[in-house]
Parts: sequence; C-alpha cells; structure tokens
Amino acid sequence: MYILGFESSCDETSAAVVEEVGGRLFVRSNIVASQIPVHRLYGGVVPEIASRAHVEAISRITGEALREAGIGLSDVGLIAVTSHPGLIGALLVAVNFAKGLASAHGIPLVGVDHVRGHIAAAYLSGEAGNEVPEPPFLALALSGGHTSIFRVKSYTDWETVGSTRDDAIGEAFDKIGRLIGLEYPAGAAFDKLAAEGFFRATGHDATTLAEYEASEAGRDPEMKLPSPALPGETLDFSFSGLKTAAINLLHHLGQTGGELPRDLFAARYTALCVGAVEKKIGQALDRYPGLPVVAAGGVAANSHLRRELASLAKRRGVGLFIPPIPLCGDNAAMIAAEGYYEYLAGNLQDSSLNASASDD
Repeated sequence: MYILGFESSCDETSAAVVEEVGGRLFVRSNIVASQIPVHRLYGGVVPEIASRAHVEAISRITGEALREAGIGLSDVGLIAVTSHPGLIGALLVAVNFAKGLASAHGIPLVGVDHVRGHIAAAYLSGEAGNEVPEPPFLALALSGGHTSIFRVKSYTDWETVGSTRDDAIGEAFDKIGRLIGLEYPAGAAFDKLAAEGFFRATGHDATTLAEYEASEAGRDPEMKLPSPALPGETLDFSFSGLKTAAINLLHHLGQTGGELPRDLFAARYTALCVGAVEKKIGQALDRYPGLPVVAAGGVAANSHLRRELASLAKRRGVGLFIPPIPLCGDNAAMIAAEGYYEYLAGNLQDSSLNASASDD
C-alpha cells in the first residue's frame, strides 16, 4: 500500500509517500517546503503568512512527492493529513486539499494528530531495515509547541503521563536564543553554542551533564537558573520559570554592564533543559520499568539530549528509538506512518473532517 501524507500545522508544507511492505513502512518521498526564511524576518511564525504560503506550495509539492515516489494518484491506497493540533488557518489548507483529493479519487482518508505523527516517525524503516519500536513503549514528544510524555499501549491507544504546564521546550530555546542574538529558529545554533560552552567548561568534546555540573562553570552561582523539572513524583515540566529567570539574568547583566559569556550561558540553559527531560524520563521508567523509549519532535535533534538519553537507556537496559534528524522536524512522512495505523484501527474520516487548533 502507498500512503500519501500531508502536513501543514505550522510553518512547513509537506507532502510524502510512504509504502507499506510486509508490515514495514518505507519513505519513498518526503518533500518539505520550509517557510523559515520568511518567518525569520519577524523572529517567529506569523500565522497569516504561514497559511498563505501553504496555499501556494501544497499542489506543487504533492506533484513532486508523487513523481519522486514514481507513482500516480491511482496507486495511492490511503491519504493521511494532520488535522490537529496546530495553527487553525494552516491546518485547514492541507485538510481541505486532502479531502478534495480523497473525494475526487475515491481514496480512504484519515485525520492524524500532529504529536502522534512525530512519534510515528520512529516507525519508518530505512533501506537497511533498521529496528523500529513496537508498543508498549514510553514516548517523549519535544517540539516548539509540545513537551509531553506518553505511555503508548498500542499504535492508537495512548495515555498522557506527563506534559509541560506552560511553555514548550522548543519555545524556551527559541525565545531565549533570540535574546542572545541567535536567528529563528534557534535550536541548531543553540546546540552548537552550548557545545562550545561545554568544551570550555570541561576541556573536551561530548561532555556529559555530570561532567559539566562538576566543573567550575557548571557550579558558577552567577549563572544559577531553576530546573524545568517539577519537584516530586509528577512527570510534568514547567519551562516558563526557567525562561523568565534567564531573561532576568540577561537583563541584569545588561543593566550592570556585565559581560555575557554566551557559550557558557547556552551550556547552562541547555544542561537544565536536557537534565529535566532526563530526570522525568528516568522517573517514568521507575513507574513503567523495562519499557523502551521513543523520543521525537524538533528538539529531539539536539545532540546533547540524544547523548544523555542514550546514556540513560544504556544504564536502564532499555531500548531507545530516535528518528533521523531529517524526520525530527515537521514532515508528512511521519503523518503517513501514523495514518497507516489509524487506518488499520478503522479510524477513517469522510468529507466532514475538520481541523482543530487544540489537541481534542
């Protein structure tokens, strides 16, 4: 079966073809039209501009996705589209486009939860047939709009066991990154700057959080910031306090004429974000011992996070699955992957499918 996927929940317009072969899912094409250069002018996503850009791109990239996969619409057995959550105007573009194609060509249609789509990126096999997770497992969704921990009981039966109570981890990086002079989106640049700070603190590459925290820079009281990991047994996060404290620190240095060591600041901020995620996943493994861990979403591309999660998984003796970096960001291949399992569960939609900005 060929699944044609669509994603337009924020600032990436994407169309992809995923093929199911013997129960495995393979990416045959994954076209992404990025709007980052446009939104970078404003320091963040402008919803109206995003919606218009989706309208301009979606038909073109659909043709590209089909051509690259070497198929036509008559070969497509299923259409999957992100229906929620996201920017409502942006979502409506792909939802209506997908409904039109499905209706005109008599192709089954499924609406997909964007966050579940991120996790489903881990189901996609490479040409070498890499190992992919099977439920049950713990799933960690980390992006500009989401920070959640799920217990995935089956491909379509999920339980939220932890989440952020305010800002998402990706937003926390983007907002503070802008204040220290990094272009939107700040993730990759923040990652690189933090690596420089970790090296400066310890004198070697691939610094672990434990090594950094034991260093003089890691214990510097002038850089003291709160952890986003909420205390106690809860698996929830709060990034708002960290972000506010970081802003206050930056303002204090600016007002007193203090010099900001950007690399060490990025290292401290990254260590707190990554450490909070590691702590809460560790607590989740205490609660659900032995379950494999899947981490996905844009922030799952962070090299420091990937290294710490790999170390945690090794210590706990559990499997860890993180999609390749190109599949961590918003893309339609992940939507097609989740759409396949929604289809198997009988969760089909018709022309009444609508978009929703919320998780409901």
